[in-house]
Amino acid sequence: MTDSVRIAGVEVTRLRAMAAREAKRYAAARPKTRAALDAGAGAYLGDVPMHWMRDWPMPFPMLVKRAEGARLTDVDGFRIDDFCLGDTGSMFGHSPAPVARAIRRQARRGLTYMLPTETALEAGALLNRRFGPYRWQIATTATDANRFALRVARAVTGRPKVLVFNGCYHGTVDDTMIELRDGHTHARQGLVGQVEDLSLVAEAVEFNDLSAVEAALAKGDIAAILTEPVMTNSCMVLPQAGFHDGLRTLSRRYGALLIIDETHTISSGLGGYSRVHSLSPDIFVAGKCVAGGMPTAVWGMTDEVAARFAEYDAHRPSGHSGMGTTLSANPMQFACLKANLAEVMTPGAYAHMEKGAERLSAGLRRVIEAHRAPWHVVRVGARVEFICAPGPLTNGAEAATAHQPELEAAIHTALLNRGSLIAPFHNMMLVSPVTRKRQIDRLIAAFDEILTELF
Repeated sequence: MTDSVRIAGVEVTRLRAMAAREAKRYAAARPKTRAALDAGAGAYLGDVPMHWMRDWPMPFPMLVKRAEGARLTDVDGFRIDDFCLGDTGSMFGHSPAPVARAIRRQARRGLTYMLPTETALEAGALLNRRFGPYRWQIATTATDANRFALRVARAVTGRPKVLVFNGCYHGTVDDTMIELRDGHTHARQGLVGQVEDLSLVAEAVEFNDLSAVEAALAKGDIAAILTEPVMTNSCMVLPQAGFHDGLRTLSRRYGALLIIDETHTISSGLGGYSRVHSLSPDIFVAGKCVAGGMPTAVWGMTDEVAARFAEYDAHRPSGHSGMGTTLSANPMQFACLKANLAEVMTPGAYAHMEKGAERLSAGLRRVIEAHRAPWHVVRVGARVEFICAPGPLTNGAEAATAHQPELEAAIHTALLNRGSLIAPFHNMMLVSPVTRKRQIDRLIAAFDEILTELF
C-alpha cells in the first residue's frame, strides 16, 4: 500500500533522495551515451527506435556496444551483468556459439526465399522432441503466433470470443488488451487509437478463479482460453493447486480450446512449464528465446485440432487466411531454431539455470528477511522476481496493487549503477546457462546495499 509516508515499507523521503542521487550518478557516468543520444536525436519518433525503450527507469537509455554471454558492455565502457537478457529473448545467453555458427553458415546460403529447407524438417522433429507431438507452424513473434492460434480456434469452434486473465500479456494481440473494471470486461486504458469494443471478442476473468472461468464458458461463445501457465508480465502470480487441471477439464466440458503461451515460462525447465508439469494444451505457443535470440516463434496444435482445422480449411472460400507474414519461416530462423534446440536448450543448460536461480532467489530472500521488508520472492525455474509486497499473490488485481513503480524504478537504477541489469517493467531476473555464481552474488550484494539504505 502507498500512503503519504511510506511505499511498501520504505519512507518516501528516503526513497526519493536515493532515487535522485542514483539518477544523477547514472547520468554523470555516461557522457558518451548522452552525447551519442543528443547527436542522433530526431531520426526516430521519441528519439528511440521502439517507443518502450524510453520506459527504462534511467534518466536516458543505455546504449549497448556489445553483448556476450550474460554480460553487456555500453558505449561508456561499463560491463554490466545482464539478468534481463532481452526480457527472455536471450535467456540462453547472448549469441550462443552454436546459434552464431548457424547464422554464419546460413548467411552464405541466403536469408529468405519463401520455400522450406531440409533444416526446417529437422527443426520440426526437434520441436516435437523438446515440447511434445504437435503440428507446428512458425511465426516471427509470439504476438503473431497467438494471433494465428486464435484464428484457428475460432475457425474450428465457430465461436467469437477468447477468454483471458485480468492482467495478462500475450504480446500486442488486440483481443487480449482487456481488463476487468467493476467486474466487467473493458479495453485497457492507454491503448493507442482503439476504436473496437473489445468486449465483443474477448472476456476477462481473474487468474486462479475456476468459478469465473466456468461462468464465462457456460455462455457458449468462448472459442479458446489463452493463458500463460504462470502470470509473468505483472508481478508474478503462480497457479494454485488444481487450477490447470480445472482449466483443462472445463475447456473440454464446454467445447473451448486451451492455448498455453509459454513465451516466458519456457524458463520453467526443459520443454517448458507444460512438459515439466504434464499440461495438455490444444495449442502450444512459444517465442522469444526459442531460436536463441533470432526473432522466431512456434505454435503447434494437437493432431485432433489439426484434423478439425484441415476439415475447415478444405471448405472455406479461397482467399487470404489472415495468417502468416512473408518473412516468417525463413531459412535463417530454421538454422537458428535447429541449433538452439539441439545444442543450447539441453538438460545440462537447464540444470545450471535452475541451480543458479535457486542461489539467486535464496539470496534475495535472505536480504529481504534481514531488513524485515514486507516483500517476497517468486521463482519459476530460471526466472526469479522480487515483489515489493507480501505474498503470495493470487490474481491480476492483486498483482497490479503490488506493483510499486516509483520504488522499483529507483531500485533498478541503483542496481545498474552497481553493475546489474534487470527487466525494466517489473522486477524479473533470469539466470542463463552462462551466468556465473559471482554475477549472482554481485547482484545479491548490490540488493543488500540498496535495501540497507532504504530500510
